[in-house]
Amino acid sequence: MDIETILTQIGGANIVLILLAIAILVTITKGIRIVSQSEKHVVERFGRLRAVLGPGINLIVPYLDKVAHKVSILERQLPIASQDAITADNVLVAVETSVFYRILEPEKTVYRIRDVDGAIQTTVAGIVRSEIGKMELDQVQSNRSMLIGAVREQVAQQVDDWGIEVTRAEVLDVNLDAQTRQAMLQQLNAERARRAQVTEAEGTKRAVELQADGDLYAAEQTAKARRVSADAEAYATQVVAEAIAQNGLEAAQYQVALKQVEALTALGGGAGNQTVVVPSNAIDAFGDAFKMLTGRSKS
Repeated sequence: MDIETILTQIGGANIVLILLAIAILVTITKGIRIVSQSEKHVVERFGRLRAVLGPGINLIVPYLDKVAHKVSILERQLPIASQDAITADNVLVAVETSVFYRILEPEKTVYRIRDVDGAIQTTVAGIVRSEIGKMELDQVQSNRSMLIGAVREQVAQQVDDWGIEVTRAEVLDVNLDAQTRQAMLQQLNAERARRAQVTEAEGTKRAVELQADGDLYAAEQTAKARRVSADAEAYATQVVAEAIAQNGLEAAQYQVALKQVEALTALGGGAGNQTVVVPSNAIDAFGDAFKMLTGRSKS
């Protein structure tokens, strides 16, 4: 055996070893699957479901098992969809919805439904039409949270067989057609005008009530003043009566004489009234009054 034959045999053996090493490395690589935290892998063996691989390092049988589906388990948002619906009072509305979901059981999702997003959108559209058909327009506008809750609950029930969890369903907007919007605007303006008239009428009524209260208060105060004046006059009369009762007729005559003298003094003290003409009987009365005053002062 020559040297060339020996080298050829050694080279052939090395090639075989190298190929064997490569085959072993490829086999090991195919048997190890590393799954990220945001995914799950569906493994099939001869076309049938074999296992679902979770996050981390997983081992499979090389050449027999294969990863048929790599499914993201992150939460997804469907595109905003708009569907027409008719309320219980026959008003056409366009409802905009958005749904968030995530896949919990990918083996159900990949083998039971082909287009997950389209199926969920169709389901949501049917539920929205059904729920809005039970409500009047005012209820749809004011009870949107109740509508959202009903849509979320029913969607969650219907997609359960698909291995999906609906995390959130939102009714973003309820749009009206132009004619309905114009009619509602007219109704709103009429309601505002009615409220303005009611407010004005209530203001006028309140002003009349306040004026009446003011007049009543003024009348009460006037009556109180008259009552006080009458009480004062009555008290003065009572004092004079008591003086007459205690001092007799002389006290009364004294008061009359005092008033006469005061009146004469005031009459004579006026500007331009230097001469005072009185009847003779008045002079006698004043004289009697003066005597009485003089006697009263001496006593």
